[in-house]
This record gives sequence, structure tokens and C-alpha cells, in this order.
Amino acid sequence: MDSAGEVVNDGKITLEGFTVAARAFADKWKRHNLSFPPWSWVPLINRTMLKKEEGYLSLEKIIILSSLEGSAEEESLDVTADWSEKEESVDLTVLVQNVEDEAHYYDYHIVYSASYMVPMLYFRGYSSDGKPLSLDVIKRDLPSSSVSLLLESKWTFITQEEHPYLNRPWFKLHPCGTEEWIKLLSESSSSDGCQIPVELYLVSWFSVVGQVVGLKIPREMLI
Repeated sequence: MDSAGEVVNDGKITLEGFTVAARAFADKWKRHNLSFPPWSWVPLINRTMLKKEEGYLSLEKIIILSSLEGSAEEESLDVTADWSEKEESVDLTVLVQNVEDEAHYYDYHIVYSASYMVPMLYFRGYSSDGKPLSLDVIKRDLPSSSVSLLLESKWTFITQEEHPYLNRPWFKLHPCGTEEWIKLLSESSSSDGCQIPVELYLVSWFSVVGQVVGLKIPREMLI
């Protein structure tokens, strides 16, 4: 693997490659997904004192209005979000306004796993009073397609553990099968069947992972 060039088809990525891929992903998201606020890069103090830039991507305070009378809508969040670059002063992303709906807030972090050498998606949900949402409530907020994908998935499952940097319990999509399906994805999408550009690594990864939590990316991001 080479952070300046390609990611070989073993499905893994280095920390340096993750940093490059994260910035490329955030840039593409900002340019092609104007219905959402941008992902932001959160830098970390280097604990090893080595010349490596550590950090993670953050997308926070996304609001899903869960109807008190029914389940979540079928559309994924990229369809119903109400946000634009002209409204950057607005702190929250409001999907729908309805007095009969209850607001649930969601935070998403893309974190590098040194153990698996792949990205991991951490997320949490909470109500307007700050009370954490249970996994059952979170699943009810998801589109039915996301719930089905999670139930049928052979490459991941949701688990709860301490956030590696915030030291608080968050949910995450376990990365146990990420290396294998990224490898298969790179083999099927690459012209030579061996490599994908490091700049597209996170985009390719999130095109699959995002669907599990109801977040889809525009096709333009994959180009």
C-alpha cells in the first residue's frame, strides 16, 4: 500500500493512506452532496510523537424526525435532508418539520482501526434532551432497506463499545469482514483487477457501509 498512489487489493489501508482518503472523501462529499453538512476532519494530538497526522472524520447533529405514529420513511437520508451551503450558520440539519414528530439526533465518526487496518464507522443517537437512544430505537429510525441489509449482512454487525478517542460508549459497525469485501470490490471495479486509487478508498467503502445506517452517497462521488 502507498498513501501517495494506490491501495493494493488486499483491502487494507495504512494510517497515512486513511488520512489522504479521508480528506478526499470529505472534499467529494462537500462538492456533490449539498443536501448535507460537510464531514469535518478532527485532528488528534500525536501520542507516539511520530510525524504522523492522526484524526477522524465527523458528521454530527443530523436530525431524523421519527413520527410518533409510525416508522421511518423508506427514503434514505440523502433524499430528505434540508441543508445547503448557504445555510452553514444553521447548526443542525433538519430533515422534516412536523409538530407530531420527535427529533432524534445522530453523530457519525469514521475512525481508522490500526488492528484491522480498515476504516470503522462509529455512530450514536440521542433525543433532544441528550438521552442516548437504544439500538432498538435506532433501528426504528432507519429505512427498512437498511434494517434488511444489516440483518442479511455477512460482513458486519452492530456492537457497542467505548469510542477510541472520546471514551464514551458508541455503537459501531464491526470491521471483521471489511478487508475481504473491499478486496472483492477493488477487483470488480478496477480496470486491472488489482488496485484502486487511495483517494477513492473511503468513497468505495462508504458506498456500502453508509447504506447500513441509511446514508447514501451520490454516484458522482464514485467518479
